[in-house]
Amino acid sequence: MLKRLTVRNLAVVENAEATFASGLNVLTGETGAGKSVLMDALGLVLGGRADASVVRGGAKEAEVEADFGDAVLRRTITAQGRSRAWINDESVAVSELRDFGRTRVDMHGPTASQRLVEETFQREALDGFGDVSLSAGSGGKRGYAAVWSEWTGLRSELDALVSDTGEDELDMLRYQVSEIEDAGLTEDDETLAERHAAAAHAEELVEDANAVTEALGGDQSAAAILIQLQPRFRTMARHLPAAAEWAVEAEELTGRVQDLSRAVADAVSALDAGSEDLEALDKRLTLVNRLKRKYGATVAEILGSLEKRKSRLDALEHREERIAELRERIAVAERELRAAGAELTSRRRSAAARLAKAVTASLRDLGFLQAKFGISLEPSEPTAHGCDRVVFMFAPNPGEPDRPLAAVASSGEIARVMLALKGVLAAHDSAEVLVFDEIDANIGGEAGRAVGEKLRAVAQRRQVIAITHLPQSAVYGDRHLVVSKAVSGGRTRTKISAVEGEERVKEVARMLGGDKMTSVVRKHAEELLYLSR
Repeated sequence: MLKRLTVRNLAVVENAEATFASGLNVLTGETGAGKSVLMDALGLVLGGRADASVVRGGAKEAEVEADFGDAVLRRTITAQGRSRAWINDESVAVSELRDFGRTRVDMHGPTASQRLVEETFQREALDGFGDVSLSAGSGGKRGYAAVWSEWTGLRSELDALVSDTGEDELDMLRYQVSEIEDAGLTEDDETLAERHAAAAHAEELVEDANAVTEALGGDQSAAAILIQLQPRFRTMARHLPAAAEWAVEAEELTGRVQDLSRAVADAVSALDAGSEDLEALDKRLTLVNRLKRKYGATVAEILGSLEKRKSRLDALEHREERIAELRERIAVAERELRAAGAELTSRRRSAAARLAKAVTASLRDLGFLQAKFGISLEPSEPTAHGCDRVVFMFAPNPGEPDRPLAAVASSGEIARVMLALKGVLAAHDSAEVLVFDEIDANIGGEAGRAVGEKLRAVAQRRQVIAITHLPQSAVYGDRHLVVSKAVSGGRTRTKISAVEGEERVKEVARMLGGDKMTSVVRKHAEELLYLSR
């Protein structure tokens, strides 16, 4: 539930705060006072698009904060157009605000109601009402979405094979695969450069190593001297305890020097300064370096490149067989797809009958006593959403045939159809907050009262926030907020106040008669409030 909305320096609003209750919250006020700005603010804090133009003139930045009880969302937009977002004071991407809004808030305004005539909205509304899932299957069969994914994947692979003959590529691939395979690369080839360098300087290395081992193992070597010192350390240890540690350290050093001498001797003994081995290494290094320049920086990369080329070569050499196989698999997948599509259509048809009946009944509550709402499922070629098109049908007057809603409904009628639909879908929607911005536009009188009753009915399951110009609708609010404006210091400032009792009577009277606060208007306002209880 939305508990509080705070707006600072947004358009005409300098600093305003609205607190909301459960049930139906209505916002009223004079035209231009800033009611729609509040809805724009809610859209911004839920991740809507923003630019520098929304910032109040002279301010450095605009800020909107929405408190949902378990989460506080905040967003700022600077005068330079930069935007930042937070959830519970933790910096987040604006997309995270959008993700939050999709699950918690459903907004409908004068333009949003036009979504009702869009095919995507109509299909999603029907599927949501009927719990129709593209991914669900029955009887152990896969769902439509999985079959669609396989079918389209196979078709894409076939199209690629048919358009790509690869004739010019075959000879080149065969040569490249042969060149790499003939080289017989192994992990040992990674050390070729080191081995080549060692072989090229073998004589120098042997000479230096011999000098090292002779120095390490001679009579005057460090090891020999340390061995000679061992008795001295032991004698000293009788009177100087630290000498015992020196003796141990000297013994360790002796072992390390001897180990070093053996390591040098072993390494050099493996060197062979023969010209034949050096020549073989030179040729091998030249070959490997050439392959690295063509196919990869390391032996592992070259071998990886080989596998890719072999796979591509195999695909091209068996292209016709693969095309035939794909065509067979596509035919099987298409039969499965159409069967899954038929099952999807059947479930939609069952849901459509129930939804049409419920919406028609809801429309009667909204003043369409003779209107009829229907849903048509028109066959279509398979798409990602099934094998049918969902079309909302409407007949506002008796004796007229059903026609697509978009072709026959006026803006006022569409707004009421949207409200009727939302009333029916309220039990199926995940959104806990429904926002209606002038959904009762272009209607009045008895129809306005019916809209107010429907809004209150919907608000029994969800928190509803509704901006309205109709007193007949506004009187049904559980909480009534008035948005007003005043000029101070040469600037227009917006204020939001909750009204009750006498103040609410005055606001409803203003909505009825404007500036003409007559006793008749006042009495009418009181009657409307009384009848709405």
